[in-house]
Amino acid sequence: MPIEHHALIQEFPEHRERIHQLKMDDARFARLFDEYHEVTKHVEHMEAEIEAVSTQTEETAKFKRLKLKDELYAMLQV
Repeated sequence: MPIEHHALIQEFPEHRERIHQLKMDDARFARLFDEYHEVTKHVEHMEAEIEAVSTQTEETAKFKRLKLKDELYAMLQV
């Protein structure tokens, strides 16, 4: 099964310019953006079975990614 990538630009292509602007101008957004991509990279490694982890660990990481994505999306809406 192919690994689905969840880069923020792929998730919200209609907000490409706003994402770039916030990464440059908003330190909190930039920090959350970086954290989102680190968690996403970690999840993708777990899904590709590069890292052997329990299902609970993988689900916890996916939930964290979802919370970060929701927070970033809310910031894009302002």
